[in-house]
Amino acid sequence: MRILDLEPDQNPQLAETKIDSRSVYQGSFLQVEKDTVKLPDGKLVTREYIKHPGAVVILPLFDDGSVLMERQFRYPLNQVFIEFPAGKIDPNEDSLVCAKRELKEETGYTASEWQFVCTIHNAIAYADEHLDIYLARGLVAGDAKLDEEEFLETFTVPLSELLDWVKAGKVTDVKTVIGAFWLDKLVNQEWNL
Repeated sequence: MRILDLEPDQNPQLAETKIDSRSVYQGSFLQVEKDTVKLPDGKLVTREYIKHPGAVVILPLFDDGSVLMERQFRYPLNQVFIEFPAGKIDPNEDSLVCAKRELKEETGYTASEWQFVCTIHNAIAYADEHLDIYLARGLVAGDAKLDEEEFLETFTVPLSELLDWVKAGKVTDVKTVIGAFWLDKLVNQEWNL
């Protein structure tokens, strides 16, 4: 049987079992854990990974088909990025509550319609982070309330132009690339929620 023929939960004998765990680094936002795990064949290996509380990504869609975007500088890569609004989920916070909060804080907009799109994991071998993606419609402008250390610019762009930017490599943020392709399929009714 090919692996592609399997349902996601159909092969439990592939599971690794945690034997031991220790913290390697404890930051205010991220942690690094080092686990000893038992492989399906009985061998022991070490898995080092980043623990992350998770985040949300918002696909803000206007009635005319344009999307609300952000432009901001990202320190680790020392460059400006074009992104969808997004933010970190606070401890014990519902992801939809987080999405509504982040859209309002970062852009000033609220939305009257929210739909869960999907959950993605961006670095499954190196982090436990998950990103919940939401579609936001019925956008109404208001005042943004950025965090103290946050500086960004908001703008609108037609979805077709955003897709051209993705194809040309001008948009490289993983959540934005995935979100743009999802949004294109939803707007063109190729995929339904």
